[in-house]
Parts: sequence; structure tokens; C-alpha cells
Amino acid sequence: MTYTIGIDIGSGAVKSALFRVGNGEPEWLAKRCERIRRRDPMTLAQEGRDGVLEDAGLAIDDIDYLATTGEGENVKFSTGHFYSMTTHARGGVFLHPGANAVVDIGALNGRAIYVDPRGKVLSYKMTSQCASGSGQFLENIARYLGVAVEEIGALSQSSKNPEKCSSICAVLAETDVINMVSRGIATPDVLKGIHQSMASRIVKLLKVTGIKQGTALITGGLALDSGLLAAIQEEMVNEKVNVTAVNHPDSIYAGAIGAALWGAFRHAKLNELPERAAA
Repeated sequence: MTYTIGIDIGSGAVKSALFRVGNGEPEWLAKRCERIRRRDPMTLAQEGRDGVLEDAGLAIDDIDYLATTGEGENVKFSTGHFYSMTTHARGGVFLHPGANAVVDIGALNGRAIYVDPRGKVLSYKMTSQCASGSGQFLENIARYLGVAVEEIGALSQSSKNPEKCSSICAVLAETDVINMVSRGIATPDVLKGIHQSMASRIVKLLKVTGIKQGTALITGGLALDSGLLAAIQEEMVNEKVNVTAVNHPDSIYAGAIGAALWGAFRHAKLNELPERAAA
């Protein structure tokens, strides 16, 4: 039996997941998520590690492998680090077996990952750093509109006449929003227009990866934004892309899950080395 922890340090939050891996299906024992909000990510990583250990009733000596991903290369107590593209792919397939793609929409950028049934990355495409399709951009707009982040999805879905905004640059998009407000455009219509802009970029990313059909799991901080999910589903139809976009209640943990599972895989491979050398 192997116990592993995965810690995903993103731009907006630190996620931790603890797994027990044996002969059967991996068992997810504990999880923690802490928003960074100007706090030290390395401190939050340690708190996340200690938190999942406490929740699972385990000690640090029980852990066989602690893997980091995202911006966690410098976590001193980790055993190893995995590239976030591979961890989100593996975590996405764990959360939604049979998924053909994972779309990670984080605080600073978005990416579409075409995967095989094992979670192996077949191809991927990322947005540029300036793209108006990130969580931070949407939070900035919500703050300007005086709307809580939790309200964005429902408000967007209540829109009757969405207003188009720039899908190329966050600065241009924010200028568009200021102009919309000055013209008296209703908040739901502003938010729906933003979601449509983001959805357009996301679907274009998916098409570039080469996926033709199947299911795409939305992960990252915006995965549970119901308005964005609805806009992506609508854009799939508009662009005649035969892919169903879905989310999962634990989508934000995809990277941490993948890190823990890849950690278990690497631990098993490392244990095989002495046996091969002795053979």
C-alpha cells in the first residue's frame, strides 16, 4: 500500500490531495484548498500537507511520495515535481473517466489538453498571458461591477441581450466593460458577453488540439462557474464541435490529484530499480 500527497500551487490557490494506492482503484483520503490572497504559497503548501495528514489520521512518515505541480518546484519538503500539463490530464481522467480532453482555466491563463484514456497528453494549446480568458480577469470585472464571484454564473445565465466584448486582450476587454457600464448595459448582459468571449477562445483552443468528439472536463478555478460552462456548451454547438463540456465538484483539485497519482507511479518504478539490478 502506497500513500502519496499531491500539492498544486497555482496563481490563485494552493490545493492538496492525499491518496492511498494499492492493487485496486486509488482511494482519495483527504483534500485541502487555500486561496493565496497575498499569503506565502510555500507556507500554504506546508499547511495543506499538514492538513490532509491530520484529516486522514496519518503522520508524515507514512507518506511514500510527496509530489508538487504548478509553481511548486521550490517546495523543499517534496519528493519530486511534475509538469502541470501532465498532472491536470491525469487528474481530469480520474475525476471523469473517459474524458477525451481537459480544459484548465486558471487565474492567469487557460489551456486545452487532448488526452488518451490513461491520462497521457496527446496534444495541447495554451492562451497567451494577456488573453482575456482567465480567472483573475473575471474577478477584476466582478469587483468593478460590484458582484460577488459566486453570483457571476447565475447572473450571466439570466442575460437576455449579451453584449460582445474583446476576446483578444484583457486591457481592451476591461475598457469594453467600462464603456458598457457607462452606456447603461445591464450587469447580466455584460457578464454573459464576457463569458461568450472566454468560451470562444476556449473552444478555439480545443479545436487546435485535434479533438473531434467526446467529453472535455473543465478544471481550474473557473470550473464551477455555471455561466462560463453554459457559454462553452453553446459555443461548441455554434462551432459545430462534437464535444460535450462538463465539470466536476472537485475540478479545482485536478492538478493535485494528478500529482499524487503520478507520484505513486514514480514511487513504484523507483522501487523496481533495485529488483532489476539484483536480477
